[in-house]
Amino acid sequence: MRPRAGSAASAAVGSRLVAVRRPFDSIADETWDSAAGRTPWASPFSRYCVQQAWWDAYGATAHDQTVVVVAEGAPNEIVGIVPLMHRHELEPGDLAARTTIRHQPGPALRPVPDAATAVFFGASYHADYATVLAAPADLPAVCEAVAEYLAAQDPSRWDVVDLRRLRSGDPATDALVGALEWAAPTAGWCVTREQEDVCPVVTLTPGVDFEGYLGTLGKKERHEIRRKVRRAEAAGAVRLERSASPIDDLDAFVDLHQKRWGAEGLFPPTEGGAASRRFFGRLFESCAPTGIVDLSFLTVGGRRIAAGVTFDDGEAVYYYNAGVEPDARELSPGVVMVACYIQRAIELGRTRVDFLRGDEPYKYEWGAVDVPIERLLVQRVGPAPKGL
Repeated sequence: MRPRAGSAASAAVGSRLVAVRRPFDSIADETWDSAAGRTPWASPFSRYCVQQAWWDAYGATAHDQTVVVVAEGAPNEIVGIVPLMHRHELEPGDLAARTTIRHQPGPALRPVPDAATAVFFGASYHADYATVLAAPADLPAVCEAVAEYLAAQDPSRWDVVDLRRLRSGDPATDALVGALEWAAPTAGWCVTREQEDVCPVVTLTPGVDFEGYLGTLGKKERHEIRRKVRRAEAAGAVRLERSASPIDDLDAFVDLHQKRWGAEGLFPPTEGGAASRRFFGRLFESCAPTGIVDLSFLTVGGRRIAAGVTFDDGEAVYYYNAGVEPDARELSPGVVMVACYIQRAIELGRTRVDFLRGDEPYKYEWGAVDVPIERLLVQRVGPAPKGL
């Protein structure tokens, strides 16, 4: 492999960087979150407690392949972390457990056989963003170490590397592409970069109030939002109230979610529903106390008519999941709850409301603009030459 560009960490210890496997549960949460804190493009999905919640709920569907990048000869000098897992593209129980990677309608992605053994980002089946955890100065060298690590593995270990949820603009995407493409001729790889999905995002102007924000929308959208909010207010006091104990309110959230989504929901009386309940339960237990995850209920006149689960990293509110009371449809609970979330984000000084993956039409009524999500796919096109 080529000599790596110098990085702040490797230069500090006078050594090159190497990637090594390190079990997820062997890495202290403080170490993990410190790496996330050095990563400007890290999202709440990169935090230790979110990753842990996924492994607790869905660990039976994947094999932990977490990689840390360290200074050669200094295994405790963790410069970067790459959450990885290893599984088939489609495991036998995936459909029943709803453990599938959704792809929005649009240009077809490069196909991969369901039976292919793949390396994915950890938790990427239920996370909307993924990245490499490393300081910007270390990112190129970290990604090169990961490419070398993958190239050195026995060919029987994986058929494809299928890295999803990379935001367009994230420097990790370019760094990974550069490292993987450099290794490709020697390793016998074909590297494909393509758009996987979109995340519609509302950008909030600093200092704007809610009325000012509404003024940025089209006349029709602005009129409809105001009309529906006023109709709800006429029925009683409208409040978006944070749950004081999300784990105790898990059943109430599940109930509202299933009322809205029914058979398409996350919590049917199946193995998949049980796994989803475990996942949200662990999120509420481990992440809610830190403020990263929030469960809130929309009430009108004291009556709960909707519930939402959001993430918050101090810069953006991420609208992750929701449920509504169908019997309250005349109060437009979905619209009113989003209006309340945007008002909350403005009051907290957040600069974005991120609707996360999917191009559902309602998101654009709030002025959201697509952020493309990319996929990096590495496929073997020939035997890797000896001497890697």
